[in-house]
Amino acid sequence: MKSPDHHHIMQRVKVGMIGLASVILLIAIASTILGSLNRDEPPVAAAGAAQSNMVVDMAMTNSTATPTNEPLAELGIAPAPVNAQAPADSAR
Repeated sequence: MKSPDHHHIMQRVKVGMIGLASVILLIAIASTILGSLNRDEPPVAAAGAAQSNMVVDMAMTNSTATPTNEPLAELGIAPAPVNAQAPADSAR
């Protein structure tokens, strides 16, 4: 015959397991709902992050830029760029 303490212990374990399962189920449902809401919105760019269209434009202008095409360097605000196309031997 089982003691009354064993019965109370098993009842507490069952209640705890049911509570844990319900919390996990609620988290899964909330995650699904919030995940579906975020898919409709476009990605948010962080403040100060590089924008892809600006980076492409800058890369195209920098590949053809000469030191005379640097307005900040001409005004003395920024240093003149060093030759970006250094010889391959100096890179080693």
